[in-house]
Order: sequence, then structure tokens, then C-alpha cells
Amino acid sequence: MQLPSVLVLNGPNLNLLGTREPAIYGAETLSDVEQMCRDAAARLNLRVDCRQSNAEHQLIDWIHECRTQFDGIVINPGAYTHTSVAIADAIVGVAKPVIEVHISNVHKREAFRHHSYISPIAEAILVGCGTQGYVLALERMATVLAKKVAK
Repeated sequence: MQLPSVLVLNGPNLNLLGTREPAIYGAETLSDVEQMCRDAAARLNLRVDCRQSNAEHQLIDWIHECRTQFDGIVINPGAYTHTSVAIADAIVGVAKPVIEVHISNVHKREAFRHHSYISPIAEAILVGCGTQGYVLALERMATVLAKKVAK
């Protein structure tokens, strides 16, 4: 039997992790986050594919791949969280469980960051847990996917 698969998507500027505003986002790099995800996935018996893009259309194309290639999505949409109806529509269109992750607590930051187009359609939302939020998201996704199989 094939392991459940999860696409971990990171949006704009997350390629700068480790150097961009470390007081907010921490010292871990995107490579560190991806390794944390691979390690967690192995422990949780998940397959994981980690991707990052600064381009909205690329993120949408990858979300579309989930229709046939992945069982769930963990996404940190970055600033697209607050602006992209298109990403939200793509997520709805693939009908797979989605968990939204934000490294910082967006609710303690600028007012424009308090609104998310993704949150109303997400299975769960992790904010302010640092990069550990990705591991927590994968743990939750493993539970969500196991419940789907059990039905």
C-alpha cells in the first residue's frame, strides 16, 4: 500500500528564511524547514514533497497537481494569504484537506495580515509556532488522512 502524500507549499519570500527578518521568522533556512518536514513525514509514514515559489501562478499549478498526485496540502502562502482569491479558489477546486501555516503570529502584526483567504477553507491553521508549525501541520494532516481512510 502506498503511503499518503502531502504537498508542502511555501509562497513568496520564504526562500529568504534564515536571512529575512530573523527576529520575526527565526534563523532556520527553507532547507532546514524542508528537512524538518522530511523527517516528520518519515516518522508519520507520509510521503512529502516540498516546493517554494514567489509566483502565484506556479503555486496554483502545483495545487492543481493535488487532484491526482497528493492526498493533502500544507501551505504557507506568505503574503498571498491576504491577497489571493485565485489560490483559495484552486484549493477549493482540488477538494483535498489543507492546513495553513504561518511562522509568525500574524494576529500580532499589521492589521492587513489579520485577514486570510485561506483560513475559511483550511482544515486547520497554525500561526506563531515558528518553523515547528510545519511539523505540527504534518502531524495533524496524518491524523486527518488516517480518518479519511478509516471511513
